[in-house]
Amino acid sequence: MKTCLLVVATLAFGACATSSRPPNVVFILADDLGWGDLGSYGGTRIKTPHIDRLAAEGTRLTQFYAGNAVCAPSRCTLMTGKHPGHCHVRDNRNPPERSGEKYPGQTPLPASDVTLAEMLKAKGYATGAMGKWGLGYEGSSGDPNRQGFDLFYGYNCQGHAHNHYPSWLFRNAAKEMLPGNDDGATGKTHSQDRFTEEAVAFLRAHKNRPFFLYLPFTIPHWSLQAPEIAMQDYRGKFPEVPFKRSDYAETAESRGTYAAMVSHMDRAVGRVMATIADLGLDGDTMIFFSSDNGPIHEVEFFGSRKNLRAIKGSLYEGGIRVPMIARWPGKIIPGAVSDHVGAMWDVMATIAELTGASAPAETDSLSFAPTLLGGAQKKHDYLYWEFTGYGGQQAVRRDNWKAVRQNMKKDPDPLKIELFDLAADPGEKTDVAAQNADEVARMAAIMKEAHRPSPEFPMAVIDNKNREAP
Repeated sequence: MKTCLLVVATLAFGACATSSRPPNVVFILADDLGWGDLGSYGGTRIKTPHIDRLAAEGTRLTQFYAGNAVCAPSRCTLMTGKHPGHCHVRDNRNPPERSGEKYPGQTPLPASDVTLAEMLKAKGYATGAMGKWGLGYEGSSGDPNRQGFDLFYGYNCQGHAHNHYPSWLFRNAAKEMLPGNDDGATGKTHSQDRFTEEAVAFLRAHKNRPFFLYLPFTIPHWSLQAPEIAMQDYRGKFPEVPFKRSDYAETAESRGTYAAMVSHMDRAVGRVMATIADLGLDGDTMIFFSSDNGPIHEVEFFGSRKNLRAIKGSLYEGGIRVPMIARWPGKIIPGAVSDHVGAMWDVMATIAELTGASAPAETDSLSFAPTLLGGAQKKHDYLYWEFTGYGGQQAVRRDNWKAVRQNMKKDPDPLKIELFDLAADPGEKTDVAAQNADEVARMAAIMKEAHRPSPEFPMAVIDNKNREAP
């Protein structure tokens, strides 16, 4: 296919690190965080000093995209380096064989997929993940222990992660009970604190060898629950509105709790940074920070999506534009801001280039390491998304053009494509499809070309309509 052939590693890891070993990799993924929530991206209501320090000491991308509009398919693109028309997991769906389980887990990654963890494990890295997985239940082909992680600690099922005070979490495939928690709205142990503690322990245990630490944190995803120490900074600070939705804990202080959750995650990022510094590994460790999709809670009040259209669940900009920050002292350019257009599936090639690892051959990943290091950066021909949820959607970004097709399961016209000029209209307010018929035709052809049938999600609606497209 035309898009993004993998950039093979061109940097020798010995030239990148301050020692002869390959550099360590830490990837921190927030859950439903808006890029406008961060001070480094213009946020003003929430305190995020540690993440802002990452940005000040590293490079911040302003046109970076999530892998998809919701959790599981976005994480699939990160782990596999494949875009949504090519990867296996394309929606938040529970496997039918687990229909009787309270926490069934999501559609498993197939054994044939090579993950980011497997790529680095093959190079001798210790691999650990703490947080939310969502790519296969325990014992399945998508079990994190079968997808390259030596240690997994957290929520395997995304539904389980809706409560930040669970009675138990997985340590690999074994349930570890959390005393003082009963799956209620409050408890003695907030899951974020356990993820941070496990991350610090992992760093200390593997300080003498290269490591890959993946931190898919579960906040600020609903439920809105924050420990009291975090709430102290925000209680009474905002005009409050209650939060009440089925399947989530209720709160009368939704704005303060949301802000407290983001700041609590920020403190966790600071603790990870401090541990790496204490171990003398700053010069040998690259840290990435991003979010799995756009925001959903009080986006206008917090300015979470800034001037972009829509929220989580949509392939408009507000649903998929996310922060991307990368820091590696002495290597990645400090204080830089880049408008390079990239997406979550590019992380695979980027880390491969920076570590000298051998990335899988079948990928849509394009390294943005040159952007981080000050080299000549190649560009995507296009970025492509498809999402079977929320009515069925497709989107393409090509240069400054953005095409969106939505309501595919309802719309009888297979060629109804909206077109936006993001350079002039970043908020996607004006559809210019009628004035740019040639570009719309190119976008329709890309939508047809980029989609690949999936055994798990055949996407008959998209297939049928694309067959009618010119």
